[in-house]
Amino acid sequence: MKETRERRTGRQATVWLCTTAILMAMNIAVCPASVPVPGGHIYLNNAIITIASILLNPLCAFIVGGIGAFIGDLLFYPAPMFVSLVTHGIQAIVVSLCARKLFRGSKWNAGAVIGVILGIVINTVGYSLGRAFIYSTPEYAVMKLPYQILEDVVGSVLGYVLCFACGIKKLFEREFGSRKNKKTN
Repeated sequence: MKETRERRTGRQATVWLCTTAILMAMNIAVCPASVPVPGGHIYLNNAIITIASILLNPLCAFIVGGIGAFIGDLLFYPAPMFVSLVTHGIQAIVVSLCARKLFRGSKWNAGAVIGVILGIVINTVGYSLGRAFIYSTPEYAVMKLPYQILEDVVGSVLGYVLCFACGIKKLFEREFGSRKNKKTN
């Protein structure tokens, strides 16, 4: 079965643009906010990236995740900004593709779960390699690995829970869904 691509109306394009811009601004605003834990900090921008990746198409998810994290790091902590661009960008694309393409009819959103798990792996590996490159010591990256895993799991699971258990996805689809969805409701 061949899938046809739906052309967006002016209103739909405006809604997608504004939604992308708002989520990107939220990502930038959350970048400096962290929860201190022994041995480091947990940054919660993964929650925003996960929400954006589940709701938006891969391009918009990349803009929110990759470019938003890049700008946030540029403003607040520039050393890992290119690592954030690549890592969060790839994470956002993979989560978005999995949430949209895998197991479409599933009630419990298996595609989104698989995407979030892959996103956690991508983010953990990307930041560990980035730390080893930026600080020139693989030992530092290994030392920070447990905190990176904790940060990725907490942020991504929080984003997934907010999206599905708290009804953000259902609200988003009801308000901004395609014309086909609006006619059937």
